[in-house]
Amino acid sequence: MKNMQSAVLLLPLFLLLFLSQSEPLRAQEYAVGADLSFLKQAEDGGKVFKDNGEAKPGLVIFKDHGYNWIRLRLFHTPTELPNNLEYTIALAKAAKKLGFHLLLDYHYSDTWADPGKQFTPKAWEGMSHAQLVKAVFEYTKQTIAAFREADVLPDMVQVGNEVINGMIWPDGKLPGNWDHFADLVKAGIAGVEAGKGEDSRPRIMIHIDRGADKVRTKEFFDRLNTYHVNYDLIGQSYYPWWHGSLNDLRENMLFMATEYKKDIIVVEAAYNWMPTEYTKRPPPFPETPEGQKQFLEEVNRIVQETPNGLGKGVFWWEPAVTGTLGSRGFFDDHGSALPVITVFDKFTRH
Repeated sequence: MKNMQSAVLLLPLFLLLFLSQSEPLRAQEYAVGADLSFLKQAEDGGKVFKDNGEAKPGLVIFKDHGYNWIRLRLFHTPTELPNNLEYTIALAKAAKKLGFHLLLDYHYSDTWADPGKQFTPKAWEGMSHAQLVKAVFEYTKQTIAAFREADVLPDMVQVGNEVINGMIWPDGKLPGNWDHFADLVKAGIAGVEAGKGEDSRPRIMIHIDRGADKVRTKEFFDRLNTYHVNYDLIGQSYYPWWHGSLNDLRENMLFMATEYKKDIIVVEAAYNWMPTEYTKRPPPFPETPEGQKQFLEEVNRIVQETPNGLGKGVFWWEPAVTGTLGSRGFFDDHGSALPVITVFDKFTRH
């Protein structure tokens, strides 16, 4: 009886410990998201976005159509692109004021980092592996602290961008340098933890670009998981002209949910509203405004049907893009919103 009484008395403590340990696995609000890293630059340059003929701030337009997450990239010391710390915090503040959640995307580079290139920041060139690990930790810690002090601590953080082939080349290049790559990822995660202060740790995403490639997804995450990396979500890019069919995406979502039992977000997806990628072969959807909308509807349906509710959202890349990539955006050449902006209206309006 005495042992039973002790167990009853200790139950609340065990429950508290369980809940505290389980906190990173808390339910994720379904992310209706957009990477809007170009938005401030466009509007600062005089670009006006319109919805149903009415000019509005771009963030307001997305909020009006059910978007609840914004993704922002961060470059170390960019010389040609605007996405430095000051710019990114300013855009994060504007988004947070409207109630958006924030996903911060570390490129760990001065410019674009993707499967074909992962340039070491100029400030880190010539460093040894041990020095790079320290640099990643300190830089992540300091920048996360800057977001926290600005009252815009991210809700989620990507440690690297499309890291299927590693990051911070040549030190962390895959497949040859898995030990180094794992060290760098762990340093980034530790930096997030150190920079958050007394706040809850942002959820950690590992992002690759194999949304419709089950074989490469398995190879990467099976190997990553042998290093006991403490991450919360899998992020995937999915562009059908590069990555495969919608059936391939569906099969991979099923595989990831079953095999890894982690939340999954299609964190980059896009389709063109004018003929761009499918000029010499049949497209899965017409490259028209309506076909672009149909594409996002289908991707969203596949994510929402992921087993055990582990499909946690879709982010578009990048709705406010202009110039040569403008056909992937949500606005026509005159700044007017295209039909794709309405995809989530039926899910979010009541």
